[in-house]
Amino acid sequence: MSEKTRTEKDPLGTLEVPADALYGVQTLRAVQNFPISSLRPLPSFVDATIRIKRAAALTHKQTGRLEAKLADAIVKAADEILAGNHREQFVVDVYQAGAGTSHNMNINEVLANRANEFLGAKRGTYSPVHPNDHVNMAQSTNDVIPTAIRLACLTELGGLENAFEGLAKAFEKKGKEFDNVLKSGRTHLQDAMPIRLGQELNAYAESIRRGLKRVGEAADYLRDLGIGGSAVGTGVNVEPEYPKLMVKQLGESAKVKLREGRDRIQLMQSMGDVAAFSSQLKVLALDLSKIASDLRLLASGPRTGLDEIRLPAVQPGSSIMPGKVNPSIPEMVNQVCFQVFGNDTCVSIAAEHGQLELNVMMPVIAHNVLLSMMILRNAATVFAEKTVKGIEANEEQCRYWLERSAALATALAPQIGYARAAEISKQSVKENVLIRDLVKREKVLPAREIDDVLDLRKMTEIGVPGGSHGGASSG
Repeated sequence: MSEKTRTEKDPLGTLEVPADALYGVQTLRAVQNFPISSLRPLPSFVDATIRIKRAAALTHKQTGRLEAKLADAIVKAADEILAGNHREQFVVDVYQAGAGTSHNMNINEVLANRANEFLGAKRGTYSPVHPNDHVNMAQSTNDVIPTAIRLACLTELGGLENAFEGLAKAFEKKGKEFDNVLKSGRTHLQDAMPIRLGQELNAYAESIRRGLKRVGEAADYLRDLGIGGSAVGTGVNVEPEYPKLMVKQLGESAKVKLREGRDRIQLMQSMGDVAAFSSQLKVLALDLSKIASDLRLLASGPRTGLDEIRLPAVQPGSSIMPGKVNPSIPEMVNQVCFQVFGNDTCVSIAAEHGQLELNVMMPVIAHNVLLSMMILRNAATVFAEKTVKGIEANEEQCRYWLERSAALATALAPQIGYARAAEISKQSVKENVLIRDLVKREKVLPAREIDDVLDLRKMTEIGVPGGSHGGASSG
C-alpha cells in the first residue's frame, strides 16, 4: 500500500483503492470490469438509491435492529450526498453487470465510509459501519434497484410535468394572440380548407396536455413498491414491519405518494410498469417532435418556403451563407425526441429480457427511462422559452397562400355539387386564377351569395358555407 492507495479485500481478493476514494473494492472492481461508455449514473438514480439506504437506516433504528449511532451516521452521510456532495464518488459505468449490483455496492461503500468517518474511523476499515451488514441491511440489489427506478421516475415527474405544462401554456397564449390570423390548412402537404393560426397552436397545446395525462396515468403504477422483497421477492431476512415503514419513510423523504406493493414477487419479476411509463414518454415525444417539425415547415423560407410564421433567431444558421437563420431550437427538439424513441426501444427489449424472479437488465432500463425524462424536460423548457413565446405571424403571407388555395372550392360543393366544384378547383390551378375570381367570372353563384359562401372566417368554424340553399348534396 502506498500513500496514494489503501488495500481493500473482497471475496475475490485484494485491490489497491485510491486512498481518498469514498468508494471501495467492489466499486473499483466494477470500474475495472466495465470501461464501456464513460457514462455515470444519472443524479436522479443516485438520489433515489441514497434515499432507500437512508430510509432503511431510519426504519431499522425504529425497529431496534440497527444501533442508533450507526443509523444516525448513515443518515448523516446520506443527507450530505442528497445536498449535492461527493457526487464524483459514483463511478460505475451505466453498462455494468446485471441487476445493478455494482451500483448498489458503490452506494453502500460510499455511505459506509462516510458514516465511519463521522464515527472517528478511517476510510476502508468498514467498522463500525459495514456496507453489506449495515447500509444494505434487509436489502438486496434485487429489490433496491427496482424501487430506485420507480422512485427516481416519480421524483422527476413533477419537473417534467411543469416543463410541458409551461410549453402548453406558451402555445395557448400564442393561440389567443393569433386567433384572427386566417391561413390555409394543409393535408397530405396539399391545399386544404382554411384554418386559423390560433387553432393550430391551440391544438398543439391540447396534444401536449393529453400526452402529459397519459404519462401521469402510467406513472401511477410506479407508486407500488416492492421494497422488502429481498432476494427473490419473498422477504427473506426482512422484518414484517419493514416494507410498510420503508414506504412511509421514502414517501416523506422524496415528497411523493407511494404504496406498499401487493405482490412483491411480481414487482421484482416484471419491469412492465416501467416499460409502460417509458412508452408514454415516447408517445409524448412523438407529438412533441411532430409539433417541432410543423413549426419548421411553417417557418420555412423566407423566400422559397411557406413563411407563415417567423421564429426567434437564436444563432447564425450557416458557416458559408451570410444572413441565414435556421430553426435551431425545433431541430434540437426533433433530435431529443429521436433519442427518446431509441431509449424506449431499449427499455422495451430489456424489460422483456427478464428471467424468472428477476430482470437483470435494470441498469440500462434505469438509465434510458431517466435520460428520456431529463432531456424531454429540458427540451420542453428551452422550446417554450426560446421559440414558442417568440413566434410571430406573417399575416400577409398567410393571406396570400389562403386566397390561392385550390381547396376553397370545397365551400362550393354544398351549392353546386362535388363534381362541379372539382372542375372549378382544377380550372383555378390550371389558369392560376383565384377561386373567388373564377366563381365571379363564370357566374357559378349569384353575386349576392359569393361573399357569404366564400367567407373564409366562417370556413374555420363548424357549419355549411352559405347556409342551406337546396343545392346539390356533397355526398
